[in-house]
Amino acid sequence: MFTGAADVLLLLGRFFFGGIIAFTGLNHFLQTEQMAGYAQHKGLPAPKLSVLASGAVLVLAGLSIVVGVFPVVSAVVVAGFLVVAGVLFHDFWAVPDEQQQTEMTQFLKNVALAGGALVIAAVGTEQWAYSIGIGLF
Repeated sequence: MFTGAADVLLLLGRFFFGGIIAFTGLNHFLQTEQMAGYAQHKGLPAPKLSVLASGAVLVLAGLSIVVGVFPVVSAVVVAGFLVVAGVLFHDFWAVPDEQQQTEMTQFLKNVALAGGALVIAAVGTEQWAYSIGIGLF
C-alpha cells in the first residue's frame, strides 16, 4: 500500500498517462476521415469502424486508468493496442528510407507507452488512493 507522496505521484502519473491515452482516443473521433484513410492505406479492414472502435477503447481505458476503475484490465488493453498499432502502423522496417526515422520514433513511442501501461497494470493490483477502486485483481 502506498502512502503520502507515493499516492500523489501515482495519481499524477495516472492523470498524465490515462489522460494522454483518452485524448488520443478522442482524436480518433475528431480526425476520423484522415485516420481511416491512413488505416485503409495500411490495409486495415473496415478502416472507419476500426478507427471509431479503437477510439472508444482508448477513451474508456484512459479514463479508467485516471479514476481507478478496472485499471489492470484497462492498462493491459492499452498495452496490447499500442503494440499491435506499433507493428501495423509504424513498420519502420518496411518504409522508404526518408520515412524510417519518423516511423521508428512512433514505433518506439508505442512500445515505451505499452511498457508504462504494463507498469500501471502491475501497480494496479493494490487499492489506489484517490480512486473509485473497482477492479478485478
